[in-house]
Amino acid sequence: MTPETVAAKLPPADVLSDQCPSREVLNRMTTKWGVLVLLVLYTGTHRFAQLRRRIGGVSERMLAQTLQQLEGVGMIDRRAFEVVPPHVEYSLTPLGREAAARVAALTGWIEANLPALVQSRAASDM
Repeated sequence: MTPETVAAKLPPADVLSDQCPSREVLNRMTTKWGVLVLLVLYTGTHRFAQLRRRIGGVSERMLAQTLQQLEGVGMIDRRAFEVVPPHVEYSLTPLGREAAARVAALTGWIEANLPALVQSRAASDM
């Protein structure tokens, strides 16, 4: 069965439905680490160690798991080179670039509005 055949058999996307496959994609993309990986790869191709250095607080295990999840939903490409020591590069697919642009817009909005968001949170904690 081709990907086109599979896609043709899908019901209309409805992320609010618990049966919709879009939920799995949303879940993988919008984890804290997933968003951060998309943001870093939006700037270009990176190796594993570069990603780990750029994303503060991520463990090797979480980064590896996040990369696998994003690759599994077609957001990133993993390119392994047949050299010693192993050399692997990660980059965004065309779908990944589109998603990363939207994530970058959201995170840009959060950063631009951070003072108001922090103030609002502090007021609600009183």
